[in-house]
Amino acid sequence: MPDVKRVLVTGATGFDGRHLYPALANAGYTVVGASRDPAPARKRYPGRCFVRMDVTDFESSVAAMQGCDAAVYLVHSMADQRNYDSVERRSASNFARAAELAGLSRVVYLGGIKPSGRASRHLRSRLRTGEVLRSGKVSTIELQAGIIVGAGSESWLIVRDLAARLPVMVLPKWLDSLTQPISIDDVLSAIARALTVEIPGNPAYGLPGPEVISARDIVLRTANLLGRHPQVVRVPVLTRRLSSYWISLVTRANPRIARQLVEGLGGDLLADEPGFWRLMPEHVRTPFDEAARRALRTEADALSLSSRLTECLLQRMTWSPKRDTQVTL
Repeated sequence: MPDVKRVLVTGATGFDGRHLYPALANAGYTVVGASRDPAPARKRYPGRCFVRMDVTDFESSVAAMQGCDAAVYLVHSMADQRNYDSVERRSASNFARAAELAGLSRVVYLGGIKPSGRASRHLRSRLRTGEVLRSGKVSTIELQAGIIVGAGSESWLIVRDLAARLPVMVLPKWLDSLTQPISIDDVLSAIARALTVEIPGNPAYGLPGPEVISARDIVLRTANLLGRHPQVVRVPVLTRRLSSYWISLVTRANPRIARQLVEGLGGDLLADEPGFWRLMPEHVRTPFDEAARRALRTEADALSLSSRLTECLLQRMTWSPKRDTQVTL
């Protein structure tokens, strides 16, 4: 079993990283957050340790790893780079070489699930990143997750805003695709276990949530948790690219990320059960509705005044019968 005391968390100011840092610290690890610009990170998160690291730069990666026993790789570049797939491949290669040189005993990578159909550019890049990291000489575990349910996740932000803001939902047929949404709390538990679990080779494991749900039902169940009962118009033809444009208008999500995430819904995103959970048989995964309630409670406290006013106006426009009304075109 790897002897891990000091853990480097890349992407430490992103959604997964800012949740993972305190979770690992509470578990007894010494945690070091990696950031391209650590000064603002230290100001935003006082009491946390940050070092400078740019995963595209080999030397800075080696320097950031000094004194660490393991690292968690949470870096994605699609919000910043048009050629993000080539940047992510190069970054993963740099990181794998740096981890070997720094003498790390374990790398954990949080990636995405391979779809049943043709993978989108975003998912191809995430899968390729995992392959590059696992091809290195340091023991590496890849955890492949679908939609992560938690306040601050871009994919969850899209779900939450669609559920909260649309009095009439135009839901295309491709939203029938199935997935296994997973609570951020369950993801954090899996990453913590992956840091020290004894396992041969450099494997990839699915990280499925406890329920298989269509993307359509994820949005509708979230709307119901918000006390909303929108009219639903089901349309047979509405491309994912066209859908991404109106999603960008309705939600607060980064438009570039929204397009990439929606393009990834071309097929079912299902992991083989039980996936990584077979190594954690004692862990009880969080049901979707409970994970969604936690995320909604957190977001309610952080919602801006303008967003509150917008959603209050939309709620007055919403027809709320006891049951959803669906119209199929």
